[in-house]
Amino acid sequence: MKTQTAKLLDGKALAAKIQQELSVAITELQPEVGRPPGLAVLMVGDNPASAAYVRNKEKACAKVGIASFGKHFPAQTTQGELEEVITALNHDERVDGILVQLPLPNHLDAVSLLHQIDPDKDADGLHPVNLGRLVRGETGLRSCTPAGVMRLLEEYEIPLQGKQAVVVGRSILVGKPMALMLLEADATVTIAHSRSHDLKAIAQNADILIAAAGRPGLISADMVKPGAVVVDVGMNRVTDTSGKSRLVGDVDLESTAAVAGFITPVPGGVGPMTVALLLQNTFASYSRAVKK
Repeated sequence: MKTQTAKLLDGKALAAKIQQELSVAITELQPEVGRPPGLAVLMVGDNPASAAYVRNKEKACAKVGIASFGKHFPAQTTQGELEEVITALNHDERVDGILVQLPLPNHLDAVSLLHQIDPDKDADGLHPVNLGRLVRGETGLRSCTPAGVMRLLEEYEIPLQGKQAVVVGRSILVGKPMALMLLEADATVTIAHSRSHDLKAIAQNADILIAAAGRPGLISADMVKPGAVVVDVGMNRVTDTSGKSRLVGDVDLESTAAVAGFITPVPGGVGPMTVALLLQNTFASYSRAVKK
């Protein structure tokens, strides 16, 4: 059996540190603004995983002093009703961040709803205006998961300039913004995906390998350059032979940890960072209220 040599990138510990910093910053700024920051998470229907994510976000808000304006809607809620709620939140001065928890029931158009959110209150950083700002290198709210990955790499002082970075996955949630953020940090970036020929050869070239394809165990040890930094964004629930379910990433952690220089665990790696950056985006919108 191979022994682990890779150093763990501990997202859980860093997220706790960020939350502590935010708590202090909010306490200092609140007397000047006259209110706490506010985040509204909109959830439709009864998806158990979504409900758990929303609870985690609300707990994290409470911990740092962000007020929750979350709303839970029945599954049959119409597009028009949700658009009205988003418009009201856009104009609510107590609310600095708005996000729609995905997935939504099939009759709803998630993209159209996202477009309704005021870009300066887009806590998820996914509005086309914010993605455009990222492309142009302008200041704006950044997509939480890739921004969390960048913050994790920065915390562990992992150099990116001139490095070969490979992003496996091309979603608008992670893959595309991740590639743009790495490019902004002067890495040389390749985006690979399910249709890429010889994924193994592409991955083996990476100094920084980001797995964000949503496929359990996609990245095995023989695909990793010795000493590479491996960041596992995958969050896949699998059931073992005994019927127990557990959370795994896109990377075969056990074998890959014997080859990589740094690696993120699942859970406890990128997941907590996503929530921490959501809070940070909300605070960024809030702090702008002082400058107005």
